[in-house]
Amino acid sequence: MTDQRPDIRSLSQEDLLAHFIATGQPKYRARQVWEWIWQKGAGDFADMSNLPAALRGQLSEAFTLHKMRVADEQVSADGTVKCAFQADPGRVVEGVLIPTDSRMTACISSQVGCSLSCKFCATGRLKMMRNLTAGEIVDQVEYLRGLAQSKYNIPLSNIVYMGMGEPLLNYKQVLQSTGRITSPEGLGMSPQRITVSTAGIAKMIVKLGDDQVKFNLALSLHAANDEKRSRIMEINESNNLDSLAQALRYFHQKTGTRITFEYIIFDAFNDTIKDAQELAVFAKNVPVKINIIEYNPIDNGEYRQARPERVNAFAALLESRNLIVNIRRSRGKDIDAACGQLANKNKAAMYGMEMK
Repeated sequence: MTDQRPDIRSLSQEDLLAHFIATGQPKYRARQVWEWIWQKGAGDFADMSNLPAALRGQLSEAFTLHKMRVADEQVSADGTVKCAFQADPGRVVEGVLIPTDSRMTACISSQVGCSLSCKFCATGRLKMMRNLTAGEIVDQVEYLRGLAQSKYNIPLSNIVYMGMGEPLLNYKQVLQSTGRITSPEGLGMSPQRITVSTAGIAKMIVKLGDDQVKFNLALSLHAANDEKRSRIMEINESNNLDSLAQALRYFHQKTGTRITFEYIIFDAFNDTIKDAQELAVFAKNVPVKINIIEYNPIDNGEYRQARPERVNAFAALLESRNLIVNIRRSRGKDIDAACGQLANKNKAAMYGMEMK
């Protein structure tokens, strides 16, 4: 029989307060419970030690409190840690802790599977199964934040929504999760430490502008002409570069935030000087910084890593146009934790994930 109790983590602060008022409890109890859920990471009502036992019992009768558990954990030779979080029986999402000299970053997922079919991405081969809830997204951050402290004794500094799924197709839960992460009653992190990455959903980028979000936005671009981009990213057929340019200009006008372009560079596909010139022209639409990312091979993939001399020449052209450019070296490749590799090498079958 299906459990009919709602998940308490799906309630807003106002909803939670209304519940306590309706059940004759003092208002401050709502604040206490909220802090247990979102600040202290309680996994059970029994953990809420400053609540009366009777109230804890009432809450467990009225609500569920289900946190994702870690089903598997792998550590790379470079210190990167990949965690498989159990979302449903037989289904997982992956989150990655990425340590570098300057930052400690959590890369988190927003969906179980993915509805997009980007040809260079292992996750894109999975079926879209469901959206993650805000609580499940926060679960990943909480666990990876604790891991950063316990394993490296370094606080988590950055969060990137660049794991499995398309965040802007889970808009409500993603925004709720950033709210929980940045709230003083939650994890208290600065929104400027959060980056949400999208494959390019123009109308949702506009909505981000209307909502005047405070976090950073990254666009997975990978080609600056429609013919090439459509070959590797089906989403470009319904969200072409012109529509994206308009949406990005609107977003920047509303938020004032500099946008990041993510550009995976492939051998003999998008690594020429002409490709760099096209990118330089597109980058003039809004203030941007450009991350050139080395390609990470996936099983039976048709693309290869670009040669270092081509990458350097590509970056040099962009820099000659006064653009901010970073060449990103991938981490965690030996455990399939690098960009585009999540659910690679038959891990999907191991975890019960369905393929397209």
